[in-house]
Amino acid sequence: MNLEYFIARRLVTAKNHKSSISAPIIKIAIVAIAIGIIMMVVAIATGVGLQDKIREKVSAFNGHIIISNYDDNQSEVSVEPISIHQDFYPKFTQVPSVTHIQAVASKAGIIRTETAFEGVIFKGVGKDFNWNALSEYITEGRIPNLKAQLNTEVILSQYLVNKLQLKLGDKFNTFFLKEGGNGMPNLRRFELVGIYNSGFQEFDATYMIGDIRHVQRINKWKADQVGAFEVFIDDFSKIQEIGAEVYKEVPSTLNSVTIEEKYINIFEWLKLFDVNIIVIIIIMIIVATINMVVALLVLILERTQMVGMLKALGASNWRVRKIFLYNAAYLIIKGLIWGNAIGIGLLLIQKYFGVVTLRPENYYVSVAPVSIDIPAILIINAGTIIVCLALLLIPSYIITRISPVKALRYE
Repeated sequence: MNLEYFIARRLVTAKNHKSSISAPIIKIAIVAIAIGIIMMVVAIATGVGLQDKIREKVSAFNGHIIISNYDDNQSEVSVEPISIHQDFYPKFTQVPSVTHIQAVASKAGIIRTETAFEGVIFKGVGKDFNWNALSEYITEGRIPNLKAQLNTEVILSQYLVNKLQLKLGDKFNTFFLKEGGNGMPNLRRFELVGIYNSGFQEFDATYMIGDIRHVQRINKWKADQVGAFEVFIDDFSKIQEIGAEVYKEVPSTLNSVTIEEKYINIFEWLKLFDVNIIVIIIIMIIVATINMVVALLVLILERTQMVGMLKALGASNWRVRKIFLYNAAYLIIKGLIWGNAIGIGLLLIQKYFGVVTLRPENYYVSVAPVSIDIPAILIINAGTIIVCLALLLIPSYIITRISPVKALRYE
């Protein structure tokens, strides 16, 4: 244990004495650091958590990349069929980052009950559909049985079920317009076997999910014709690069778009959270640094005689400055410990109990999601210590201006 660290420890003990002028100021500095780290940890956890959750919901209904006809890439409804006999289906081996690909087809329709009617998009899916992405949103019932013969089982959102006044097991009529709008509409009678609630009203108010063979029959397509392919990847952060690879591998007659391109407004809105997080981090670090600068200056002025004595005994300016910087580091770490403990505690409460709720029509989620990223928290803590100590070098320069003779004269 070097001399500077030993004196700093003694200084910490001395500053806690009731008669110390700097004691309340130092406590305020510790509280400011604790509050700052709480704000930073919560901001990152909630911001990243909301981004991840919304991405999960969008991809659950669309995949990460959609392959479709050029004349159909802007529509939710399948118009021209695509043959399933493609080099990339059923295994997209050409792009290693692709984890799954599934064939789908969509058809616009109107659900009619005795009390209400609602326009929907019937999303037809097959045996290859990835139900894992949607299973966490199913609140009642089960998923349709697509492994047997063609059946009438479908799932609807809680939003549509409430508007149509349906319940599990109910059967209802759905009308689909024929191509070209000529003739009587096609009538299908479906059975409600499952209810989902994603909290994403744009999707909840739109999709009814069932057997793809209904769309194929209504459109008079062959069994090997579908409307589009949905591709899932292993790393969303690389979606643009992987999307470009997928685009190169599909035939020239087909197009591929990422969900970031298809739902550009949603993902541009999500990017604003990154800006908010950065602003909060900068503000909190500035506040914490200012408080530490004030505390350090008060501590130096209060210990002017001690500084003069150490310099009179031969201590260099840098060695004396290190004493106060060690002391500042101790205070910063103390504030960080309290801040991390409280911040992570609040995040755990939110994660397991969902105390804070949100309006799903505004935020696409009903409960504020959190993502506790330990590496990010460690980086924040390390960055706070480094930035604070680096800036504290400036006020510690006042020590070099203290004359031992003048400091000891008033002892």
